[in-house]
Amino acid sequence: MLALVSAGSPTLAASPAAPPECRTSLARDDVLAGVGARGELVLASGSRAVLDGLHLPEAPDAAAGAGAWLEGHRGRTLTLVARGETDRWGRAHVDATTDHSLDLAGGLVEAGLAAVAAGERDALCRPALLAVEAGARGAGRGVWSATLPEARDGAALRAQIGRFVVAHGRVLNVGERPRRTYLNFARRGEDGLTVTVSKRTWRQLQERGLSATALKGRRVRVRGVVESWRGPTLDIASADMIELLDEERAPRR
Repeated sequence: MLALVSAGSPTLAASPAAPPECRTSLARDDVLAGVGARGELVLASGSRAVLDGLHLPEAPDAAAGAGAWLEGHRGRTLTLVARGETDRWGRAHVDATTDHSLDLAGGLVEAGLAAVAAGERDALCRPALLAVEAGARGAGRGVWSATLPEARDGAALRAQIGRFVVAHGRVLNVGERPRRTYLNFARRGEDGLTVTVSKRTWRQLQERGLSATALKGRRVRVRGVVESWRGPTLDIASADMIELLDEERAPRR
């Protein structure tokens, strides 16, 4: 059984220094009455919520597997801790733990039924989930049974336009501009990935020691929704969505 991996007590509000989207409310209990589209938690109180920090799979078979895993906990009492404001559909982003102390987000990630992602938020509130994902990826469980796309494989990435992907490759050059920074994984004229980083996120990366000089030539893992702009691109909203791979020994999937 996977215990809750978020830092600190779930019944306490986060530090004022936490990003607004990561600040927590007091814990409350509710019962899981059902699972809606894309893993939405339907609660007995009549409210709806989504698990924070996850991207559930889009492929039908994998999505069905994630939904079935959540459905297996229907009727359980959940301890819910909401993070930040509700989304545009009025749903809370939550950490959810069952009455058997199972962390739902961690369980999905551990089973290879979800990838870690900050979504449209500026911060990943539970970066420890990345370590849980690494275990599932290393074991080839669930969505990680397939090989991850190479950042230089433009054709494979273009086939995923509009979908969430996790890709890896070596940063060939970094272009700093006033409003955005560009990480290029292919030479000019070649077909490969470009990662765009907002000014705010670039500042966060620099605070972690990841300057243009430090990133050039490094192998990294990136994740996000593939878009098309002079080739496949990913826009990185959270600094946690870029991981250095040079130190890893095990083969990447």
